[in-house]
Amino acid sequence: MDRIQQMQIFQRVAELGSFIRTAEQLGLPKTSVSEAVQQLETQLNVRLLNRTTRRVELTQDGNNYYQRCVELLADFDDLQQLFQQQPEQLKGVLRIDMPTNLAREAVIPALPEFLAQHPQLHIQLSSTDRRVDLIAEGFDAVIRIGQLTSSSLIARPLALLPQVNCVSPAYLQKFGMPETLDDLNSHNLVFYSQQLAGKPDGFEYRQDGKIRFLPMSGAITVNNAEAYTAACLAGLGIIQLPEVAVRQLVLQGKLVQVLPEYQAAAMPISVLYAHRRQLSRRLKVFIDWLQGLINSGYN
Repeated sequence: MDRIQQMQIFQRVAELGSFIRTAEQLGLPKTSVSEAVQQLETQLNVRLLNRTTRRVELTQDGNNYYQRCVELLADFDDLQQLFQQQPEQLKGVLRIDMPTNLAREAVIPALPEFLAQHPQLHIQLSSTDRRVDLIAEGFDAVIRIGQLTSSSLIARPLALLPQVNCVSPAYLQKFGMPETLDDLNSHNLVFYSQQLAGKPDGFEYRQDGKIRFLPMSGAITVNNAEAYTAACLAGLGIIQLPEVAVRQLVLQGKLVQVLPEYQAAAMPISVLYAHRRQLSRRLKVFIDWLQGLINSGYN
């Protein structure tokens, strides 16, 4: 095993904090992973990792070496591609996490064409509203819709998604069509909260260039996009979400857009990854493809 391979293995162990999980993700025997790190420590004459029965953690020397590994391995990848007459075929595994609606409505329907262009690429696609830990769970990137919280991850904006207000035909039959903000006093809102803690702000709308919230009543709060849409289809209230997420349901007559002059602010969609210098070519190509797909309106 050469030094580059040892560094690649060490980097993944440092990120996952586990020899076993590193072996699983890289498809290597655990003994090979352990030996690679041990050989590095012997060659460098320093201890890179503290090992316990529960956790593997970087030493101070290990942390310094890890930071340099990230940069050097990225430089190595760039150097490999610099003198290629034609771009190398994308290959390997790409682990991506994204919201369920985005995966179902946009990415999965378009993947056959993308994978036909890159037949040696294998995509492991996680779709959940749960906030996965990119580093600990070994993802190359995660896609997030909405405002981002502060983190050490690199964030790249992809697009802004216009939002719409929707209800079901059954809801309209029972409560009537809301035409003004005052009408909302006699309507219900489906609330969305990932933690199911506290009461959300209410109906969001823009007025005079500012974002405002109108308190509303509602009988249900959900914590994922599938349940949010299902609650609306069941006639439980108004929902506010990106237009592309409900386009087919509106075309099928299962949902109806209301109050078009009172839209919530466009929702940002971003891709997050761990290191700018660590961006592999396969991830760069996938991100560029995804950005084009989103900006085309999922066509």
